[in-house]
Amino acid sequence: MKTAFVLAGGGSLGAVEVGMLSALADESIQPDLVVGTSVGAVNGVWYATHPGPEGVLALTDLWTSLSRNDVFPIRPVRGLLGVLGLSDHLVPSTALRRLLRAHLSGTTLENTPVPAHVGATDVLSGEEVLLSEGDAVDALMASTAIPAVFPPVSLGGRYLMDGGAVNNNPVSHAVALGADRVWVLPTGYACDLERPPRSALAMALHALTLLVNHRLAVDVERYRDEVDLRVVPPLCPLSVSPADFSRSRELIDAAHESTVDWLAAGRTGGPGLTHPVTR
Repeated sequence: MKTAFVLAGGGSLGAVEVGMLSALADESIQPDLVVGTSVGAVNGVWYATHPGPEGVLALTDLWTSLSRNDVFPIRPVRGLLGVLGLSDHLVPSTALRRLLRAHLSGTTLENTPVPAHVGATDVLSGEEVLLSEGDAVDALMASTAIPAVFPPVSLGGRYLMDGGAVNNNPVSHAVALGADRVWVLPTGYACDLERPPRSALAMALHALTLLVNHRLAVDVERYRDEVDLRVVPPLCPLSVSPADFSRSRELIDAAHESTVDWLAAGRTGGPGLTHPVTR
């Protein structure tokens, strides 16, 4: 049986996936391939490069060291240019590229210990694009290029943006790649905010996570009779904005605990898997 891990996007809520990966590693559940979009692509490629518990521990250390400026540095002039239509993005991507280069420089998708695949979207055609070879950092910059937030990436003769724009939980790609058992690791969304996000960036990310979350339910209905589909329940209630990196440790620990409990209860199959875990 060929096993795939599918990791979704969700900004800073990608920390949830780290907790899930840790719980799966504790049970020696390992994939034969990894497919990810947006921040899920970053987590997925890291895991494919450093599989197993030690790799997850290192990823945990990385996540707990991050601040928003490491990923979404606010530059007022750049934001103003975007509002005036003189730029196609609000946030420069240089900080994110620098972060990825520091940890994945020299990594190519075709040479990771676990095969890694990264989802992106063609800006001009709107088509899904699956990247399975080439420089990992370039692929991840394309997959994480949130529309209007980061600039699109020119790669392989195409302009590419965030894969979550059309397929945030790329179950379809895992099935097409021959997976018989698919573990889906969704980030979920902030379902228990006390007030609307205050910044334009936080509101944009929150809206995107709400929009793409519904695609997972569609894919569960489509593929649950075709493959062994196991969707790890996301956290809920969840009051963390996808632009807030200050609570990564809390998210990782909570997701690890809830996933351990879910695995112990044996609830890894059957309908209703998209329902969140209530804490």
